[in-house]
Amino acid sequence: MKKKRPASSQRPPMALAGLGFELLAAIVGFSFVGYWIDRHYETGPWGLIICALLGIVGGLYNFIRVATRVTRESSEESG
Repeated sequence: MKKKRPASSQRPPMALAGLGFELLAAIVGFSFVGYWIDRHYETGPWGLIICALLGIVGGLYNFIRVATRVTRESSEESG
């Protein structure tokens, strides 16, 4: 008799479906904050540059963390 997989492990592709959007949202969100800082405090492009870099780093960190977790779970299931 086959073992039933837990419901969470039946959907690994769906766990990866929103990662691109999450990465984009982090970059755009932080960029808007940086733009607001530049407009409010008249700091030139520095707020936008720093916040966009923070969005890229944070978004990529989340992307790699989730992709690694899903890959690990997928390889444990098959092996």
